[in-house]
Formats: sequence, C-alpha cells, structure tokens
Amino acid sequence: MELRITSCNNFFKLKGTLNKSNVEVFQKEFKKAFKTFKVLTISVEALESVDRHGVNALADLHAQSIKNNIQLSIVGLGCKELYDHFKTYEAA
Repeated sequence: MELRITSCNNFFKLKGTLNKSNVEVFQKEFKKAFKTFKVLTISVEALESVDRHGVNALADLHAQSIKNNIQLSIVGLGCKELYDHFKTYEAA
C-alpha cells in the first residue's frame, strides 16, 4: 500500500506504508508544513509498516522541529518499528 497523507489545518494523518520509495514525498510535504505551521500533530495510527528510511525520516522531522522551534506531536500506536526506535532513543 502506498503512503497517503491527509491534513486538516495542522493535523496530518499518515496511512499505508512509509518506506524508501515514498520518503521523499513525506519530507517535501512536511517541509512545506513547517513553513506554514508552528504547531503540528501527526497521527501514525493508520501506518501499516515503516522501514528504516521511514523511521529515520520521522526522527529527522523531530530533530528539525526542535531546531526550528516547532511544536510537533506524533500520536497513535502506529507500527512497532517506529515505537521501538523512539523508545530506544529516549532510554539512551
């Protein structure tokens, strides 16, 4: 399944898979969003899978939000790969 990004104002919903083939689209979409909003919420509830490229893209997005003073919230259970990455990151 491809990645689908839907939005309503500053709330973005990701659905499908986030992987190497579509991570560039993801990055472009949120680069534009960072120029528009100072508060963003991303729901990962409907993501079926995320490969390492997708996890890295979300981690980079988090780092960019800190750098640019943008409040970023990632909500939803999403998939295990994403949860494991951020859980390990916090423990370190």
